[in-house]
Amino acid sequence: MLTRRSTYPPVLPWRSDLDGPPIPGAFPLPPDRLPLLRDGRALKRWRYVGAFGERVMLCIGFARVLGLPQAWWAVWDRDARRLRERTVFVRPGRAVRFAAGRATVRDGDCAIDLAIEEDAGVQTVCPHGDGYVWTRKQAAVAVRGTVRLAGEAIAIDTLGVVDDTAGYHDRHTAWRWSAGVGTAADGRIVGWNLVEGVNDPPVRSERSVWIDGAAFEVGPVSFADDLGRVGFAEGGELRFAAEAVRERHDELVVMRSDYAQPFGTFSGALPGGVQLAAGWGVMEHHRARW
Repeated sequence: MLTRRSTYPPVLPWRSDLDGPPIPGAFPLPPDRLPLLRDGRALKRWRYVGAFGERVMLCIGFARVLGLPQAWWAVWDRDARRLRERTVFVRPGRAVRFAAGRATVRDGDCAIDLAIEEDAGVQTVCPHGDGYVWTRKQAAVAVRGTVRLAGEAIAIDTLGVVDDTAGYHDRHTAWRWSAGVGTAADGRIVGWNLVEGVNDPPVRSERSVWIDGAAFEVGPVSFADDLGRVGFAEGGELRFAAEAVRERHDELVVMRSDYAQPFGTFSGALPGGVQLAAGWGVMEHHRARW
């Protein structure tokens, strides 16, 4: 009986703030070009930018699965209680564009221009089945710019998150994820990236909390089925109040994707007893066959 051998190197998992640079040449990583297929697994890669604040919460993204592109954007106007969103499959590069520290949308009556104060972030590489996944997460970075919807202009001056991911996920993948920003009761700026189901080994995971710009890893987390809370191994939890939900159910030639990603507010405490005074962001439940 033939058995398939995992092809990722034994150095994994790897985390940038714990391990320093990865072994050169051990396996292809961004910014180098990654092959579309590796040991039968298709390359999936994306960039997601979220900006979350009292007036507006928004996200912009661009993804490729086996080279096939799609883009999306969503704006939740908390004052007007109005969600505008769109996913673009035809010429998505015309609607959504990313450059270093910039994100723009030009799609019908929606125009978004954002400047993002990016930093080095936290990079991880984790095994996933017979493949591996690289990701770089940034949180609580400054985001400034303008959103124009149907002629109305809204100034953006808030905090945000950036998710860059590229890898060879298993054919069937499911995860729960949360990304958010806010302020602690003592006035410190906080951000978080929490996940269950992918890139989540007990140590050297992508799970991170940022306090005044300094990131540290947290232990495994557990999400409520309704995404109403996420609990920490260290004790404590974040509670989530959903306000508006992005969701899609796509059955495409090369993939199937089902996800729900609500915008909302957070309360509770981060590890270390850091009490939230205010928190904004997203939760997500995603199942994919790709």
